[in-house]
Amino acid sequence: MSLDAPNPLLAEESAPTTRCRILATAAGYFREIGYQKTTVADIARTLKMSPANVYRFFDSKKAINEAVLERLIGEIEALVSEVAARPGLSATERLVAAIDLLHRDCTRRSKEFPRLHEMVEAAMGESWEVCRHHIARVTAGFERIIRDGVARGEFEAADPAEAAACIHAGIARYTHPLLVGQTALQPVPSLEAMTAFLLRGLAPRGRTDAGPA
Repeated sequence: MSLDAPNPLLAEESAPTTRCRILATAAGYFREIGYQKTTVADIARTLKMSPANVYRFFDSKKAINEAVLERLIGEIEALVSEVAARPGLSATERLVAAIDLLHRDCTRRSKEFPRLHEMVEAAMGESWEVCRHHIARVTAGFERIIRDGVARGEFEAADPAEAAACIHAGIARYTHPLLVGQTALQPVPSLEAMTAFLLRGLAPRGRTDAGPA
């Protein structure tokens, strides 16, 4: 397997640069052969380093796995945060966009990078610490949108934090790595139908026309 990577002398590199090279190389292997089959020796060999040098920057293979995962899901968290703050859109439009973004990211990864998706599945199944933080940060993005919607009179929620958690739980079938790729044992509503249903729960009393814009 060929994985291209720059190879400046280790002695001339700063720790952050070396860490980035290790993580980029590990991510390449994870995409190609999967995180379970990838060894620290594989990563070291590609970077023309010794395994001992790799362990100077990461104390275990699990630490590398978690760091790769953190970079991966950090990208989607940044996108959700950007959607939450996007000007010119109603709270409904931003919430719909954030939900759709999470769904598309998860389904794309499961189809295009199945071995990388396996690592995310395992992390969620094993409740890696980084996944718990990820769930909290995405829910916080939903909360930010809901609070703004409440302030504008667009939503009604006595507890925006709880409402955000309910939204996140409600879309799990469409955004959770362990669920999104599974064949449904029973009919599942479309994401659009589920989103419209959840939005109706946020509609001010007396108004039931909330739905994707």
